[in-house]
Amino acid sequence: MHKTQFVDQLKEGDRLDDVFLVKTARLAETRAGKPYLILEIADRSGEIGGPIWDLDDAVQRVCQVGQFVQLSGQVSTYQNKLQLKIDAVRGVERNEVDLADFLLVCDQDREALARDLQALVASVKNPFLKKLLAFFFKKEPLWQRFQEAPAAKGIHHAYVGGLLEHSLSVARIADQLATHYSGVDRSLLLAGALLHDVGKVEELVMDLAVIDYTAQGRLKGHLVMGSEMVAAAAATIKDFPPELLTQLQHLILSHHGRQEFGSPTVPMTIEAFLLSFVDDLDAKMNLMEQLRKKMKDPGLQWTEYQRSLERYLYLGPFELQEEEAVEEAERAIKRSPGQTPVRQQTLF
Repeated sequence: MHKTQFVDQLKEGDRLDDVFLVKTARLAETRAGKPYLILEIADRSGEIGGPIWDLDDAVQRVCQVGQFVQLSGQVSTYQNKLQLKIDAVRGVERNEVDLADFLLVCDQDREALARDLQALVASVKNPFLKKLLAFFFKKEPLWQRFQEAPAAKGIHHAYVGGLLEHSLSVARIADQLATHYSGVDRSLLLAGALLHDVGKVEELVMDLAVIDYTAQGRLKGHLVMGSEMVAAAAATIKDFPPELLTQLQHLILSHHGRQEFGSPTVPMTIEAFLLSFVDDLDAKMNLMEQLRKKMKDPGLQWTEYQRSLERYLYLGPFELQEEEAVEEAERAIKRSPGQTPVRQQTLF
């Protein structure tokens, strides 16, 4: 089944008739007590949702998380946000679709990211921490799972390779800060940066564009799970210093910064403070990056209200690269025969 319509291409007023993946499906009731379904569908380019008012057992059987549906309807706007007015929906078998159309993947070269991460590991001076990092970033199948895992269910780095991209980014920034401020244990900070989210390998499970929590992940959370994984690995290393393990576990357990944000404890060391702030920064910057990628109009513009940040954001889209700009100019010529757009010559 060939897919032609993708979420990021949809505009208000478009008619929709294509295959999508059910990302969430939530039952709700109108004020009159009539049940309806709030459906969110997705493909590799993004997600969009809308209500199904005429609900029956057949629709509920089809609209299950992780299932494919052939959906027809129209794109409308509600509270300044695109949503679907769904007319009909039917189930589609998994073997009828091209799974690549529904796989969210990191934009960067994951092999290059993996090499860069291992180069940072090699630069760690503390021999115990270097051996510990090798346990996670060289030993299979854990190392392969780390490279494929998402870094979150949503909000930031929620795609294949997201955990690798986020962990490396945090470690790179932490490496710079380790030389900027005095009294920082670089080896400890780098180890904490690379391992702070390692528990997400066990906390999250991903099937195409659908990311969800494992039972263990929901019950314990990745901070506790990551701390346990590090302790278990350290136990395999002869004479691993208990104080060093405690310091590293503190980095993992406190990196959300505040207990109301899920940290069992708050940062109490130099390295823990730095890691907490850098982790928060990198997550927010990735959120903004994903928002900017979805923007089509030039210039600064207001985003939808971002609940995770409790504010609107005033952002502009990424500038077109040279090759993309040429392609856009060629499309403009085809749209307006006889009218050649003026393009400034490059200086290089």
